[in-house]
Amino acid sequence: MQPAHGTLLISSEVMSEFRIHHDVNELLGLLNVRGGDGAEVYIDLLQKNRTAYVTTTAHSAKVKMAEHSKTPEDFLRKYDELKSKNVRNLDPLVYLLSKLTEDKETLKFLQQNAKERSEMSANAASGTTTSYNIPTTSSKMSMQELEELRKKLGNVTASSNVPQSSEVIRKMLRDRHNKKNPTQPNPVFPNWVYDRPALIGDFITSPTPVGDPVVAIGTMPLAAQEQALVEDLLYVLIGVDGRDITAQPVLGRQSRSFIVDPSLDMSIKELVNRILPVASCYSTITRFTEEKSSFEYGQVNHALTAAMRTLMKEYLILVTQLEHLHRQGMLSLQKLWFYIQPTMRTMEILASIATSVDKGECMGGSTLSLLHDRTFNYTGDSQAQELCLYLTKAASVPYFEILEKWIYRGIIKDPYSEFMVEEHELQKEKIQEDYNDKYWDQRYTIVQHRIPSFLQKMADKILNTGKYLNVVRECGRDVTCPDAKEVLYTLKERAYVEQIEKAYYYASKVLLDFLMEEKELVSRLRSIKHYFLMDKGDFFVHFMDLTEEELKKPVDDIIPPRLEALLELALRMSTANTDPFKDDLKIDLMPHDVITQLLRVLAIDTKQEKAIINAEPTEVSLSGLEAFSFDYIVKWPLSLIINRKALTRYQMLFRHMFYCKHVERLLCNVWISNKAAKQYSLHSAKWFAAAFALRQRMLNFVQNIQYYMMFEVNEPTWHIMENNLKSASNIDDVLCHHTSFLDNCLKDCMLTNPELLRIFSKLMSVCVMFTNCMQRFTHSMRVDSEMKRLTLEHGTMEGSSASAERTEEAEKKRLASKFLAEHVDALQSDSGFEATISKFDSNFSTLLLELLDKLSIYSTNDCEHSMINIIYRLDFNGFYTERLERMAIERSQKTAA
Repeated sequence: MQPAHGTLLISSEVMSEFRIHHDVNELLGLLNVRGGDGAEVYIDLLQKNRTAYVTTTAHSAKVKMAEHSKTPEDFLRKYDELKSKNVRNLDPLVYLLSKLTEDKETLKFLQQNAKERSEMSANAASGTTTSYNIPTTSSKMSMQELEELRKKLGNVTASSNVPQSSEVIRKMLRDRHNKKNPTQPNPVFPNWVYDRPALIGDFITSPTPVGDPVVAIGTMPLAAQEQALVEDLLYVLIGVDGRDITAQPVLGRQSRSFIVDPSLDMSIKELVNRILPVASCYSTITRFTEEKSSFEYGQVNHALTAAMRTLMKEYLILVTQLEHLHRQGMLSLQKLWFYIQPTMRTMEILASIATSVDKGECMGGSTLSLLHDRTFNYTGDSQAQELCLYLTKAASVPYFEILEKWIYRGIIKDPYSEFMVEEHELQKEKIQEDYNDKYWDQRYTIVQHRIPSFLQKMADKILNTGKYLNVVRECGRDVTCPDAKEVLYTLKERAYVEQIEKAYYYASKVLLDFLMEEKELVSRLRSIKHYFLMDKGDFFVHFMDLTEEELKKPVDDIIPPRLEALLELALRMSTANTDPFKDDLKIDLMPHDVITQLLRVLAIDTKQEKAIINAEPTEVSLSGLEAFSFDYIVKWPLSLIINRKALTRYQMLFRHMFYCKHVERLLCNVWISNKAAKQYSLHSAKWFAAAFALRQRMLNFVQNIQYYMMFEVNEPTWHIMENNLKSASNIDDVLCHHTSFLDNCLKDCMLTNPELLRIFSKLMSVCVMFTNCMQRFTHSMRVDSEMKRLTLEHGTMEGSSASAERTEEAEKKRLASKFLAEHVDALQSDSGFEATISKFDSNFSTLLLELLDKLSIYSTNDCEHSMINIIYRLDFNGFYTERLERMAIERSQKTAA
């Protein structure tokens, strides 16, 4: 694959970054390239070495390809055929192929690859059976077998080459339109329009000659022959058979040919053959205008045929005048040839355009592209260019009418599916229901083959202009661009480009002002930040205090209205009470834990997406804390920015930080319990001191991670986004900045790296298990002390007056004994508990070292420099430095081995 580097660089300028990734991977698959450096190397080369494609090199590239072709005539014929069909990017493709012919190593590689692929295909085909029994090359075919084979091949070829009738094509187009717009069916011409060929201005061919045979024209004098041929030609030029010149039947898109009486004098026949191409062009144009004027072919083709009919009127007027001269006996064959010559060029151009539109099956934008290209191709021929310009202007009128409604009002009225922007029926309410909803991207989309070539550069702006206005319209506000002017086609592109740009800037400003000022987008985002990014500390203290007992329950036992009531109470009791949007904050109990939610987000737009969405909830019962999350009510049009996908990202960040906050509270509770436990007599101070030290290390880890996420990731990234929003010029910039903010937060908080997240999750689990163990031990110590106190007090009680107190103390002793029996595993020997603490310490240290080691790798190799701040915070005194260096040396030795 190495030799292909230089040649692949040629066509990369027309590709977007995503298209480059897709095409390189597809090319590697087609060439069966495996291993090596992968697609990224080639993608980098393509992006760094782009060269602009120059259209003037197309002809030389075509000539070079013809020279290298074994059958240059076939190559040129195919090129002309594709060119006549207005195939886009044909010239860049030929240019790329011509450059490939210069690279011998690449050619050798491609030939070898083609050989291997053909061998694989042959091997695969050998295992299948065919319907034809072809004799082997060693035996000769009989004439009968050869004839049968020829008939079969002829039938297959004939069936594949038979063009579809106009009626079938019209029905297909009509069905396609009716399927897309069932409420607005296409109007249809009555059948008699198509069943009566005499209504069409083209030739009516008859299989048998009409009338009695007459004297052969060759037997007549030359003067009589000339007069007879002039009369015949005047008929043929308007689509009527003459006596000695008859039209041949045509099949499909063939050009009309004629039969001239063979007995005609050669000098006269030569002049007749020069004039007959005009009649052939007339036939082509007439058939085209009759067919393409049907509603099924769209408004652009209809406007084009109307313009052609206008030009044909002048042609028919000329023929009528010539007929008048003929009746006066003043028209000879030479004069007819003289008078008809100025019209021949016009007829040839019209017929050529008609044939190209017909062959390319052009409609709407593709028809305008063909006309525009023809107009520019006739730059040196002012008369031909003026003719094409007239046709292009006329055909573009209905297209530009649709364009004007779209860019000035945000409305699409495209009954025949000709416009470059296509509307899809999507519900904007789903933005808040489906985390993978693509309303903004898929409600209106660009259809590439409908883009006129002269609007290609403005396609994205045209799409966005209408989208912006459409959003404002759907909010109940009627908007119309104040700079609205009629858009007209012209060779000076700047004229309509300026109109489109003015409409674009107006639409951008209208929607941006609407969202920023009237809908208070930044205030909404700031409100979401308060809760999902936990920057309202007093609110979360109140909330976690109020809901602590409720969230300990299994998720199925939690009553959501109770949680909602506690949430509202916490909101009213904290500084969050000043937030005008606090009522939009809701409780959401998720059916899966944070890890599963992460996988759902990472699986968006992947093959695993459907499997993860349809997966059954985990069988392990979730606690309220594991399932808990906030949700937020966002209404249209703010839901374009704060959609379900964005809210899912916010939820990921919130659940991650909320769980860290929960672990911190557990460790702080252990600290409080340990303070209380110091008053009890301890069997051994050594292991208890080790537990204190481990608890402090865990607390230091959790607090530093929280500080890093909140103050070194979320806050700086938020301020960057806020500043970017101030300079945003359109809603797409806002979407980009908001998405970038969330993506950077998720990445720097280690939520997009499953490996880091797995280690972090294990560290949190070790901390939680340690707190549970310490809490059980503290409870057991407290109960043990209580039992000793009760025993001493029971021995000092005397008299009947203390009988009630003794009964109460006995009940307490019984309950304490029951608690001890339930937690007997916590009352281990000193050595056993010391081993438990040592094991916790070992697991925590191992996982923390692994996390620091992975962070150092990612911060160095993947340029994730922000993550290195965690290392500096957790290893602020160099406690882990020596062991990290030792792990790095071992890793490098393994790599070298």
